[in-house]
Amino acid sequence: MEMYTQPHPLNDYLDRRFTCDCGKEHYASLKFVSVRKDALEDLPRFAQELGFKSLYLISDKITYEIAGKRCMEILAAAGVKAHIVVLGHTGFDEATVGEILINMPDDCDLVVAVGTGAINDMTRYFSFRMHRPFFTVATAAPMDGFASSLAVLNINNLKTSIEAQTPTAIIGDTEILKNAPYRMIAAGLGDLLGKSTCLCDWKIAKVINGEHYCGRIVELVETCVDDVLKDAGKAKDRDPQVLGDIMEGLVLTGVAMSLYGNSRPASGCEHHMSHYWEMMFEQQGKRPVPHGTQVGVGTVLVLKLVEQLRKSGVDFDAARAAAKAYDQAAWEENIRMAYGPAAQGVIDMEAKAQKNETTARLARIDAMEAHWEEIMALLTALPSSQEVMDLLRSLDSPCLPGEIDVDKELLKNTFRYCKEVRARYTILQMIWDLGLLDTLSDKVVDEVCGQ
Repeated sequence: MEMYTQPHPLNDYLDRRFTCDCGKEHYASLKFVSVRKDALEDLPRFAQELGFKSLYLISDKITYEIAGKRCMEILAAAGVKAHIVVLGHTGFDEATVGEILINMPDDCDLVVAVGTGAINDMTRYFSFRMHRPFFTVATAAPMDGFASSLAVLNINNLKTSIEAQTPTAIIGDTEILKNAPYRMIAAGLGDLLGKSTCLCDWKIAKVINGEHYCGRIVELVETCVDDVLKDAGKAKDRDPQVLGDIMEGLVLTGVAMSLYGNSRPASGCEHHMSHYWEMMFEQQGKRPVPHGTQVGVGTVLVLKLVEQLRKSGVDFDAARAAAKAYDQAAWEENIRMAYGPAAQGVIDMEAKAQKNETTARLARIDAMEAHWEEIMALLTALPSSQEVMDLLRSLDSPCLPGEIDVDKELLKNTFRYCKEVRARYTILQMIWDLGLLDTLSDKVVDEVCGQ
């Protein structure tokens, strides 16, 4: 069928194939989404309708108490065979994969993630490699990755996105969601706020690089985010309807990723900041704040950088001179300093992507100069950093780096090097192409951290 010309409710996009005027076929394999009071009761029904007979649930100590134990009781009452593992290895790296594998029952035909981000990603990857489908039982709604087909794992100390699979069903019991720590609720809203900058990244990449772009999916995400954020203030009251809407909004943005086939519709340079911080904190043995909280802060920082760009103006001849002066060896030395044990993975990624290579950079500068008015119009249409800060503060959520333990030195490195986390064209890469990233980011650092 043809892709809808206007955004539709979530369930209208599930398990349907769409032709689209963008030239791609869109498909999200997700079959069931249940976000309601007592939605846990749907777990055995969904499993039985699809013919699954032996479920393997994956939890940690916290999510076991929140929902894992209750899931096992519901499955037992329905006569559905199930086994659960409570993870001891929570680095969500190679050791975690090993623990999940060792505990998997031989007859398992469905894997169920009981939790949020990291547990979902581990389950997504593991089930994909074991050729089993998986369900998600959400214990909070702090991020938009529930319906994604990508898993973000720690591999050789580097946060790495790996193609995996979309869940077959997602269950969000509003009686559980409303009792999640408030910081998790605010994190989900922070993740949704990041869609403004990530979608701008995509629009700019289309103008500069001719990157493939789907306006229908962009409109779907923008409409979803607008609808959720208009009632965001009620989240502080733990209104079950509003929290359910947040969960559905996060799932829908994940469905948009599945429809498109990668994370372009929902993840941009604000997410790259978050991934960089998570790597640095893990190397230091620190526990980061929730991913969505970091994304909210990252969104503020990207918007402040855009504001500096709009004030500064651009010298395209100076940008070309900076491109010709690029020193790959110096870049590698800086990456080893900025990424530590994860550096080699970043260097290998750049060797393949060649996104910093001078000839391509010069071509991008030419495209920017030819389309600068169009690019500036896209940047001008973004919300102001103050608007986003005000909304985050109204939710009692952090909005500045110092509030999430990102100090001045780490922030400087973030602006300079987080774009290397992914081989994806973003606002940060554009400003680097122009030779302005160091100068403009230093102004933002001074503004938010003090002189």
